[in-house]
Amino acid sequence: MAIRRLTIAQVHANKVDELGLDQAGRDLTSVEAIAAALRRAAGFLCPCSAKTLVRNVMDPLKGLANDIEEMRAKVRETLEAMIAHGDLLESFDIEEDVLSDVPVLLYAAPASFFARESGTAILLGISSAELLGNLADRIEYSNHVRRLHPIAGEDLSADLQQLGFIEIPYNFWSRLPQKMTSAQHLDYMNGLLDASGPSGDVPGLSVLDWDRPVQYYRGRWISPSSRSGRYVARRSQAYGADLWCYVELRVGKPTSLVDLPLADSNWRGCDEAWRLQMAIDAHRGNAQQFRVRREIGNRYMLQFFSPLPMWARRRFDSVGQPVSSAGCLFAYRLAEAELAEEVRFATDELWLAELKDTPESR
Repeated sequence: MAIRRLTIAQVHANKVDELGLDQAGRDLTSVEAIAAALRRAAGFLCPCSAKTLVRNVMDPLKGLANDIEEMRAKVRETLEAMIAHGDLLESFDIEEDVLSDVPVLLYAAPASFFARESGTAILLGISSAELLGNLADRIEYSNHVRRLHPIAGEDLSADLQQLGFIEIPYNFWSRLPQKMTSAQHLDYMNGLLDASGPSGDVPGLSVLDWDRPVQYYRGRWISPSSRSGRYVARRSQAYGADLWCYVELRVGKPTSLVDLPLADSNWRGCDEAWRLQMAIDAHRGNAQQFRVRREIGNRYMLQFFSPLPMWARRRFDSVGQPVSSAGCLFAYRLAEAELAEEVRFATDELWLAELKDTPESR
């Protein structure tokens, strides 16, 4: 049996091919390859800890990645994105002594999907190429997300169910907050602020000024100065990152305060704060904005100028490709078939207004 020495580039190409990915523009350090490697490892090792999965993906990469610590961070970030997306499920090990630190184990989610209005299926969980059969060659890989687009006359949902995939209702997967208008959300938060006690002095306070332009997020952060009103704010603490809150000011002095996230929330403080700021801006007639730009072919770009909550970014990650774009905070590239649904989501659920101010806008 002949033994052949491979170059590092050849090893990358061979292993990317084994993971079922197109080698063009990808090697083992690409997010698509990392996600595929994590899914393969999860199929063998789960239930296990996140550390176990990361270690098993990292060990074969020694000597193949230029900066091993940077690569380790990339693997961890990809794993976190896959957990948020639904490929892996977190659960506590209930057999452990309840008095000790209870470890979190990862379980491989079953092969499943949810369908878009366009007919596109977003694949979830751990599945083999054999399970997908001829559909495997049609998977579109974008970072940690896998998509299947229907062809004319095809009932993709029915075909996937026949192959053993579980269809998950989109509302179940999305875990969106309760649907309400910006005014309803603002009324709810104002009620909590009304019911809160006096705040006393709040050190290191900075507020998001609702009078400043919504297209420059960083420029909206100011010191309370002589402001009066209700503001999304951050306050310092002795250790760790600044805390998010909703505060009432009178001539620059805080009088009442509600910390974010709320006690019964499943979201981060920043997620609740950014949603509240969207409600404030929309209610004041100065809604935060997004812009649609047409690209070559049937592709469109959605540009955003302010941060979005995790649940909104998770949705856009599932249907679009994050891209760099000048003149905005972040952007996603979408297929034309997905555009109308996402524009409706941005206006109805995020209370954003579409900016149409350039010839390039649709």
